[in-house]
Amino acid sequence: MSSQTLTRALVAPNARPTAPRHRSTAKRLVYGIPYWVFTTALAVIFLYPLIWTGVSSVSPMAGTSQTDGWGFGNYAALGDYQAGIWVYLWNTLFLALLTVVLTLTISLLGGYAFARFRFPGKNALFLLVLAILMVPYATLLIPLYVILNAVGLQNSLVGVALVVTMFQLPFSMFMMRISFESVPRELDEAALVDGCSSWGALWRVMLPAVKPGMITVGLFAFLTAWNDFFAPLILINDTNRMTLPLAVANLRGQVQGVVDYGATEAGVVVLALPCIVLFLILQRHYVRGFMSGAFKG
Repeated sequence: MSSQTLTRALVAPNARPTAPRHRSTAKRLVYGIPYWVFTTALAVIFLYPLIWTGVSSVSPMAGTSQTDGWGFGNYAALGDYQAGIWVYLWNTLFLALLTVVLTLTISLLGGYAFARFRFPGKNALFLLVLAILMVPYATLLIPLYVILNAVGLQNSLVGVALVVTMFQLPFSMFMMRISFESVPRELDEAALVDGCSSWGALWRVMLPAVKPGMITVGLFAFLTAWNDFFAPLILINDTNRMTLPLAVANLRGQVQGVVDYGATEAGVVVLALPCIVLFLILQRHYVRGFMSGAFKG
């Protein structure tokens, strides 16, 4: 056997035919076109109303506070409405932040207990927490109004925050439980061996590990409380304690109840901007929080 024949015999079994690069590129384009078309269509569907509202809030429109040229007359009308936009913004921010603190505190401790401790009736209690999701939101507001009135929290933003927190707990508790379960038990066991108590293991070891889940829970709680309309409508009677969604819904002209669409669009933009900015900043952690329970360590 010649040296060339021997070389071909040794190389041939390991040789792999390589497809032309243009074929793989064309294949990726063919399979990628439906994805890009679908995502672009979704982006247009969701972004177009918001962009249209933002443009309309500063464009000239008959029957609004901005009739001549482009400007911020509608925002000025929104700022002068009843108690003023800054009062409503503060009320909304206070409600949202208090809801986030209450939701994170309760769901963090509850999720840690459900994920790491064994006690009688654990699964039944967890199902009871999730059962709140099966109760229609509107059906409980009147009983809750009576309860808040009995404990002196009627017409109070603290009472509204407690109500919103209650309806956030099923999802929040579920997210925190799967976040803790995705963390290997060896981490907190090693902390306990090193002398940490259960509280020490939670704050020093587990808390940094479940940070994406906490951000997801906190972001959901903030967005829900910030945009909630129904609970403040039922539970708040004082004009100076209204939240911004309720104020925007009540924003009407003084003549025959005609809606001031320009100021209403300005209110929608003011409501939407903090949510958009917050989501863009926390988007990476938000996605990681949802993926935390996909694979367990």
